[in-house]
Amino acid sequence: MKKEDKVKKIAQLGEVIKEYAHFYLVDVTALDAAATSAMRAKCFKQEIEMIVVKNTLLHKAFEASEIDFSPLYPCLKGTTALLLCNTANVPAKLIKDVAGKAEIPALKGAYAEESFYVGADQLETLIHIKSKAELLAEVVALLQSPIKNVVSALQSGGNTIHGVLKTLGERE
Repeated sequence: MKKEDKVKKIAQLGEVIKEYAHFYLVDVTALDAAATSAMRAKCFKQEIEMIVVKNTLLHKAFEASEIDFSPLYPCLKGTTALLLCNTANVPAKLIKDVAGKAEIPALKGAYAEESFYVGADQLETLIHIKSKAELLAEVVALLQSPIKNVVSALQSGGNTIHGVLKTLGERE
């Protein structure tokens, strides 16, 4: 590959990394062509972009980035695929689904919700990460809960009072 092509590829990788909020580094060494194609199809269905990258080019794209990706540098060994998405836990669920019992593909590292996760043992943690939208929805639900209880009590009390008055009015 010519130097000009490498510079272009590094710039393209940098732009793609900026475009997505979260990415995973996955070892796809043991996947054959059919399994890789099947994984790409699953990624496409879940709005995940899968790019097989050269480690040195990805390393240089990380270095050129405004964010310090140095915790992920040790993960750049072997065959690496980059899974990019805008929802933090979707790629983790996909990896667990595809891997099954074979441990393939294996998680090398991830950048999700502005944090670094290194090693395959972090997969369960990544699966349970909630997005900012999910956390905001939970906070709103918690804030609405007491209000709903008060309104419900007032409404049921009104019905009870109405029922008592109606019953008293029907008595002789």
